[in-house]
Amino acid sequence: MPSPPLVPDRAPVEPVIDRAHLGRMTFGDQDLEREVLAMFAAQASELMDRLTKIPSDAAILVHTLKGAARAIGAVRVSDAAEALEAALGSGGATAGPVAALTDAVAEARRAIDTLLRRS
Repeated sequence: MPSPPLVPDRAPVEPVIDRAHLGRMTFGDQDLEREVLAMFAAQASELMDRLTKIPSDAAILVHTLKGAARAIGAVRVSDAAEALEAALGSGGATAGPVAALTDAVAEARRAIDTLLRRS
């Protein structure tokens, strides 16, 4: 009988920022990559500040954030924005999806800060 592995099998952890996707979107231009990441971090922060007030244009803000996140490969932000967008569209509860999006944006901003410091 074979012995169990020392490290349990785990599903691969998806990166916060899909660097391969970002590289394709910026044509491998590292200066452009840094610029796009910095712009996303600033835009995400601004949109979240506006969104926490849940204004009448919340759906537009969330949709904008979802598109920006998809463009740079911030998959978790995009997924969380999509979930909030669905909740807003169905009239469902938004507290959980807003919290999930807030966490995803904070995680992405931390990852971006790390990436920008390395470059």
